[in-house]
Amino acid sequence: MIPVIALVGRPNVGKSTLFNQLTKSRDALVADYAGLTRDRKYGDGKIGEHEFIVIDTGGISGDEQGIDEKMARQSLLAIEEADAVLFLVDGRHGLNPADEMISNHLRRANKPIFVVVNKTDGINEDIALSDFYSLGMGELHPIAASHGKGVHVLIDTVMLPFAAQVEEAKNQISLESRGIRIGVVGRPNVGKSTLVNRMLGEDRVVVYDMPGTTRDSVYIPYTRHEKEYTLIDTAGVRRRKHVKEAVEKFSIVKTLQAIQDANVVIVVIDSHEDLVEQDLHMIGYVLDAGRGVVLAINKWDGLQKDEREHIKSEVERRLGFVPYAKVHYISALHGTGVGDLYDTIESTYESCYAKWSTNRLTRILEDAVSEHQPPMVNSRRIKLRYAHQGGSNPPRIVVHGNQTHALPGSYKRYLENKFRTVLNITGTPISFEFKSSDNPYAPKK
Repeated sequence: MIPVIALVGRPNVGKSTLFNQLTKSRDALVADYAGLTRDRKYGDGKIGEHEFIVIDTGGISGDEQGIDEKMARQSLLAIEEADAVLFLVDGRHGLNPADEMISNHLRRANKPIFVVVNKTDGINEDIALSDFYSLGMGELHPIAASHGKGVHVLIDTVMLPFAAQVEEAKNQISLESRGIRIGVVGRPNVGKSTLVNRMLGEDRVVVYDMPGTTRDSVYIPYTRHEKEYTLIDTAGVRRRKHVKEAVEKFSIVKTLQAIQDANVVIVVIDSHEDLVEQDLHMIGYVLDAGRGVVLAINKWDGLQKDEREHIKSEVERRLGFVPYAKVHYISALHGTGVGDLYDTIESTYESCYAKWSTNRLTRILEDAVSEHQPPMVNSRRIKLRYAHQGGSNPPRIVVHGNQTHALPGSYKRYLENKFRTVLNITGTPISFEFKSSDNPYAPKK
């Protein structure tokens, strides 16, 4: 199980800046303006060897009304979802009544709480920390989120209690799962459980139960045509008598954990509704995690011809950012097209874990450069010398040369398309890393 870390605090203390540092992204809007983040935002965090899910929240000031009240409620929900909470305070402005109000609430949460004093760059650190000892919440952690100062040490401290838990979960996954691990994700009521049942050939999801389990994802190993698979169900599996509502509460945390555990992820979309932002966010999470993706447009039976044409045009228009993902139009209820998913799952898995020699990758690079030269920078041609594989799931290709930092995005996309076509990579993103050689004639320091 990947730990979940929530960032909470009053407005404008740097939660979104820290979120961007932890996720190595610019997904969260950052400005010197209080109340910019209105809803919970989720991302995959990685600092050093530590992997976790991070939740960015809106600020809590204690006097919220209207939309701000809803924003504060989102922050409190994030605390409930989290395994650990980073309580951010502003080292430049000192202790605030809102900080004391939040600390009182966090004490009742019964979660590991880490008080993080942000914006300590350029000021006396001891003076910045002194105010916050009165909160009585243990050790204080000074950082400067905008520069990344102290963030690595902070995460090392936060993740220390979870080390054994993460290792045990990884061992449990390897023991319980067999063959390709297939995650099935999607919005509520799009037919995830129906698809899982259809792929298993029995109504197993409704009755399957694992008493005492501590993980949110349930692993269901099975065999099909003498090949082994493991389905990862994310629908909050319970016996029928325990299901209180028609639609189980949807948790993005469960989905993110299932995506991390899977090799290939099936994103299920309801064809009776137009593609919504939540569908696109779901696909984005899969791509950010570097997992292979298969798109299943469900409830296809019964649609009129004009409705089908509309859905296909919407898929082509709005899913243009994943042109390499295979789209299947299926009916999980009747089984139409479900069997075809397996061929795509197999080919996607092979692409995720394929191995290529340095010699072959370098030849592809040389062919690409001879067909279309990199541009000139400062009257000098960018040179790309050789390529080798740097990892799998997703495939990572490392390209060495000179001035690679100046390579434009359009040329990087050209290289990705070239490698994808020649190597026949389908269903998975490709990660490129460009490294420049040191100039042997540059003056030594």
